[in-house]
Amino acid sequence: MDGLDELIGLSKDARQLDVGEMAIRAAIIYTVTLAIVRLGKKRFMGSGTAFDMIVGIMLGSMASRALTGNSPMVPTMVGAAVLVLMHWLFSGIALRWHGFGTLVKGDVQTLVRDGKVDEKMMHKVHMTERDLEEDLRSEGLADPFKVKEARLERNGKLSVIKSQGEPKVVEVEVAAGVQRVRIEIG
Repeated sequence: MDGLDELIGLSKDARQLDVGEMAIRAAIIYTVTLAIVRLGKKRFMGSGTAFDMIVGIMLGSMASRALTGNSPMVPTMVGAAVLVLMHWLFSGIALRWHGFGTLVKGDVQTLVRDGKVDEKMMHKVHMTERDLEEDLRSEGLADPFKVKEARLERNGKLSVIKSQGEPKVVEVEVAAGVQRVRIEIG
C-alpha cells in the first residue's frame, strides 16, 4: 500500500500532488470511470432524460474530485460505481413498472394536435409560442397548422408528425370516348 501511496499520493492533500501523481491518477480514474460507464446503461451518457443526465453530471463531478485529490480516491470511485448501479437498478424498475418510469423520467406532453395548439399544456410545460415556433422551424415547418401532432418528449425534444393535408383531385376528360380519370395527389 505504501508503494501505491508513493505512486499516486493517496495520503497527500490536493495541493501536494505533483505532476506525475496527477497524471497517474488521471489514467486510473479514466479507466475506472470507463469501466463503470460500460457496466451501466448507455442511455445516461446520451441525450436521455434528466434522470439520465443527472448521473452523467454527478459521475463527472465525483471523478474530478478524486482526480484533483479533493476527495479520497478509492471511496469516491466506489461511490461513483454505486451511483451507476442505482441508475441501472432504477432504469430496470422503470422498465417493468410504468408508474415508476413516469415518476423518475417524466411523461410525454402533446402540445399540438391536428394543427391546434394546446395552450393549457404549453403553459404547464412553460413553453412559449415563440419556443414552439422555433422548434417547428427546426423541423421544416412554418406554423402549427401543418402539424398533425407535436409532442414534448421526456428528453425535452419536440417530436413532430407533419400533416399530409387534403389530397388534390384532378379530373381529366378524354375527348374521344369520354373517359374520366381521377388522380389524387397528396
